[in-house]
Amino acid sequence: MADRADVEAGQDTNSELWPDIHEPPPSVRLTPQSVPRWAVIGVFLILFVAALAYARAFLIPVVLGFLLTLVFSPVRRFAERHRVPPGVSAVLIVSTLLAGIISGAGVLAEPVGKWIDNAPQIGRAIEFKVGRLLGSAKNVIDAGKKVDDATKDKNVQEVVIKDPGIISKLISTTPDMVAQLTFTLFLLLILLASGDMFYEKLVYVMPTFKDKRRAIRIAYDIEHKLSRYLFTITLINAGLGVAIGIAMWAIGMPNPLLFGMIGFVLNYVPYLGAIAGTVIVMAVGLISFDETIFSVMAGGAYLGLTAIEGQLITPYSLGRRLETNMVVIFLSIAFWAWLWSAIGMLVAVPLLVTIRVFCEHIPPLQPIGTFLSARGNEVESEANGNET
Repeated sequence: MADRADVEAGQDTNSELWPDIHEPPPSVRLTPQSVPRWAVIGVFLILFVAALAYARAFLIPVVLGFLLTLVFSPVRRFAERHRVPPGVSAVLIVSTLLAGIISGAGVLAEPVGKWIDNAPQIGRAIEFKVGRLLGSAKNVIDAGKKVDDATKDKNVQEVVIKDPGIISKLISTTPDMVAQLTFTLFLLLILLASGDMFYEKLVYVMPTFKDKRRAIRIAYDIEHKLSRYLFTITLINAGLGVAIGIAMWAIGMPNPLLFGMIGFVLNYVPYLGAIAGTVIVMAVGLISFDETIFSVMAGGAYLGLTAIEGQLITPYSLGRRLETNMVVIFLSIAFWAWLWSAIGMLVAVPLLVTIRVFCEHIPPLQPIGTFLSARGNEVESEANGNET
């Protein structure tokens, strides 16, 4: 009996030390609690950005349509209070917007067409003027080219792949631009003609009275601040365009009206728009004047007017409630330009304003809204959150 007990004890000990190899390993199940939260958020953000890039052809007109609806909804509501049906006001708003777009395109078409046709001559003229300004640096570059030509094997054939020209690119992208513009205007017309239908649906689907009240407050606050921002910026840009046109006419630049339109459009993009406009003005001045000083005067006038607008007029007109973190604005413009090119730069700031207003009304997101605000606005953001 003792031997048998010893054997059984030995078997038990061996089974503990050497488990059965045929026994399946314990299964490991992944649960939401076992996955790190930061990993889930990171994967979601990557997929979200990829979706924005992949569906850009559809999302760009949709985003523009909704942003324009938020801008023109107060106008439609004002007309509705004066017994103008939403459909009629929607047609009037879209027709006015379309007429403005056609007029602006007509003003820009002829001079821009001439610039495109004369692009090679303009490029050579700019290169000559810049080379004359650089002087010794140009001589060094020419010497380097001569050495490179002397050491290059003449018997080796060089294959050069030419990129499509500017005209070809414009022709290929024009149908897509027209289609997106048409889709945007039709969507704007439908949204304005529907009146407050989306707000009514939003109130209906919210479960509690508190949620209904918060949803309406967020919607109206976004609409009010976004429409105020874009209307104010549009008026300021119009005045800036007139001032730039007068300054270019006084200096003697060709097509001063064109530069006024350029200033009006580019000023929707903070910081980068002023730099791009200054470069364009100086480049045209280099090929238009024999004296370089006039080109510098034109670029300085453009930059000075945009600086006065950006540092004095716009902050005073918008007030502190709409001021936003400068670093965040710059990064937002860079991000949306990388994602949606030129249209992305135009919608970057309105989208940032919308996100900031939304975050200020949701308690868990209030720190993000505070971070997006300008320096010194932290107290106002916290007060708005407490009121919500």
